[in-house]
Amino acid sequence: MIRPRRSVLYMPGANQRAMEKARTLPADALILDLEDAVAPDAKADARRWVGEAVAAGGYGERELIVRVNGLDTPWAVDDLAAAAAMDVHGVLLPKIETAQQVEAARARLIRDDLPLWIMVETPRAVLHLADTLRSADVPVLVMGTSDLVKELRARHTPSRHEVTWSLAHCVLVARAFDRTILDGVHLDFRNQETFRVACEQGRDLGFDGKTLIHPTQVEIANAVFGPSPEDVTNARRVIAAAREAQAAGKGIAVLDGKLIENLHVAEAERVLEYARALRLA
Repeated sequence: MIRPRRSVLYMPGANQRAMEKARTLPADALILDLEDAVAPDAKADARRWVGEAVAAGGYGERELIVRVNGLDTPWAVDDLAAAAAMDVHGVLLPKIETAQQVEAARARLIRDDLPLWIMVETPRAVLHLADTLRSADVPVLVMGTSDLVKELRARHTPSRHEVTWSLAHCVLVARAFDRTILDGVHLDFRNQETFRVACEQGRDLGFDGKTLIHPTQVEIANAVFGPSPEDVTNARRVIAAAREAQAAGKGIAVLDGKLIENLHVAEAERVLEYARALRLA
């Protein structure tokens, strides 16, 4: 079963008003953040407020993920204990570079049924990603492009050429291990034109969705990473053409002058399954 993660919105755990508003936003998933979005002196309050928001409910079918502080911080143990007591769908671990770090977090979480997502945001994390996934049960990868640019001593550019190799490499590894992978945030959140370009770039690279920092980004992410009505119509035509050719005893199918192979049918079926998950088909 496909779980759409077109739009995954960070919500600062110290902002109760934002977490309240999130109940009405069309985001596929929410990351209730205890890490970067929370000042050190607000960590304990944020932890409590996130727990209260989750307990109050009202988030519907949105996937709820808690991002905890790093294992090397003084807040990690309490964050993991609090997350384990919440009715959420997963925990996001920042700055993960090895499978051993994932297992260390799992041991402290004391809950085997709660999925652990990881952030990929350092050169070592990128280079060792295959080794990490080979040993750790991690269903979702989240690119931390802001930290990655910093660690590379690179500069943010509109084209993102400074991280394109890293992004493509991580998508390749994610697909090799059949994991979901989410693109990093777009910091210029008021510029919807450049945001759309970044979403389209991420989609074309193979990402499943994008992490967001502002509610105004949700609609564009959903449109870019979700199947359009035209995509759904074309998928149905591809499947119909293949079935008609098979029924007629033909070895190949042709649609609009193009050869239809099994791989095209498989992709069309995936598009329809995604659309059904979104109730679009």
